[in-house]
Amino acid sequence: MLVSGVDLRTPLKQHFGYDEFRPLQREIVTDALNGRDVFALLPTGGGKSLCFQLPALLRDGLTIVVSPLIALMKDQVDALRTSGIAATFLNSTLDESEAKARWRGLHRGEYRLLYVAPERLMLEGFLEKALNWNVELIAIDEAHCISEWGHDFRPEYRELKKLRTHFPDVPMMALTATATERVREDIVKQLKLRDAQCYVASFNRPNLTYRVAPKTSAYAQTLEFLRARPNESGIIYCASRKTAESLAEKLQRDGVPAKPYHAGMEGKDRSKNQEAFLRDDVRVITATIAFGMGINKPNVRFVVHYDLPKNIEGYYQETGRAGRDGLPSECLLLFSAGDVAKQVRFLDEKSDKEADIARAQLREMVAYAETRACRRATLLKYFGEEWPNQSCESCDNCLEPRETFDGTVAAQKFLSCVYRIQQRSGFSFGMNHVTEVLTGGETDAIRSRGHDQLSTYGIGKELKRQEWQAIGRELLRLGLIAVAPGKFATVELTPAGRDVLKHRATITLTKLAEVREKPRRKRAGEIECDEALFDRLRALRRKIADERNVPAYIIFSDASLREMARAMPTRLGDFGQIAGVGEQKLKNFGDAFVAEINEYLATRTPAIAID
Repeated sequence: MLVSGVDLRTPLKQHFGYDEFRPLQREIVTDALNGRDVFALLPTGGGKSLCFQLPALLRDGLTIVVSPLIALMKDQVDALRTSGIAATFLNSTLDESEAKARWRGLHRGEYRLLYVAPERLMLEGFLEKALNWNVELIAIDEAHCISEWGHDFRPEYRELKKLRTHFPDVPMMALTATATERVREDIVKQLKLRDAQCYVASFNRPNLTYRVAPKTSAYAQTLEFLRARPNESGIIYCASRKTAESLAEKLQRDGVPAKPYHAGMEGKDRSKNQEAFLRDDVRVITATIAFGMGINKPNVRFVVHYDLPKNIEGYYQETGRAGRDGLPSECLLLFSAGDVAKQVRFLDEKSDKEADIARAQLREMVAYAETRACRRATLLKYFGEEWPNQSCESCDNCLEPRETFDGTVAAQKFLSCVYRIQQRSGFSFGMNHVTEVLTGGETDAIRSRGHDQLSTYGIGKELKRQEWQAIGRELLRLGLIAVAPGKFATVELTPAGRDVLKHRATITLTKLAEVREKPRRKRAGEIECDEALFDRLRALRRKIADERNVPAYIIFSDASLREMARAMPTRLGDFGQIAGVGEQKLKNFGDAFVAEINEYLATRTPAIAID
């Protein structure tokens, strides 16, 4: 079924309500329709789902979608059904009669899409039945889970490599939002994709603002942040289950509707809290990293990292859950040296190989948190993408460049201390030991090695250990010292560091960041509209969603509502032109929303007196 030259925008508007494709969607859809294997890496909010949903509607058979999470299956199926598309899922939440009804529907060819978890799909009896369903495409979502090199490896995904044996002629599509080049290659290899077209979109999320703030009083900082955004919903990521629980309790006491989510909770409680968040019954979810993969809530306006993430891949994916609808959203990371120390202690519990990888990932995460360079450019560089501009105008370092100072003397002291310690002992020590020597620490390790006799002992008493640690990490980023791999992470001078020490070159360092609010400005993705009308349309959307027992965003996204509140369509024909309004949604909801807009305009516009 070659589709070259066919205008796919007509079915795009008819089924999904959009006039144009997002980057790479058209190419991926075309390849899928032409029966090619495809690997697609699109950022969160980049429209991965449409890449297999649209081909499913344009072919006669069934598309099987492998999805790791029950909540995601229900969410996607609810959205498809609301748009008039025959879709279903099979998982453990269904009772026996409902499951049998869906099996019958599959055998009768009633569905275009079936969502299923990998462990259920790979059951022998399941695959034998699927051979009778005229399967036209197999789409594997969150495909990075198949790779041991990925940040979210799941053993059950490994079994998916058997799909090629069972369905040798069925094209396959692997999709993910985060994968380094090594992980991408592993996905293609594990799934045995044949001559796969590989599409890698930009990792840039222009509507997200990135900020890092020194963690001084974490709860007070978080509460202040939330109170400044009283009508917005978001996710707060915590390092431990205990923190997620206690933070939710504190927020509830202070009047912020919040619920926890973590792997230690009973399944029904987790589902209940997630559903409350998806339906806007609570506006904040405090969660461990167990929460989020596949969460399709488009109006998450902020993501706060209460604790330091373990690696940049996880951080990128978690921040990516904000602003999936393209509207401006914020990502705040609270950072402290104490969080780094905690994570280092946990690494001792891992095997040597795992610990070495985790240490390297943690150092990259700390470097991101402390950099004075553009945060967007730093993130993109990690994934092999260059940011072409000097300023992204939407991260704290670009909007409010941190103050710098002549750090030549401090750098000389630090570098000299590293050199003297190594010269005295014949081998290097870690960052903590160097800062202890600089500040005149009286430890057994210092005395037993005679480091209290060094010329650099105590020459840095004017600064706190924490400040010397920050200076050390900045010298590491500048390439003047290097950290050896392994458990002890010793530091030593690089050739560039020796050169600086020898010639007393000028070194510019950065002052510790302060929390400052940004001045108001127009942001990427912002849709200016009548806010009062937007609130009324949001209330109408919630009423309709409750009647249908689905989350509000299944009816329309915030972006669609803001377009309505900007354009104010008073007739069905004009309402149908709004992005996100397809044929089925126009038929189901058009009258109600147009009536609400007309009623608002009638009350807002003063009557003209007629003499």
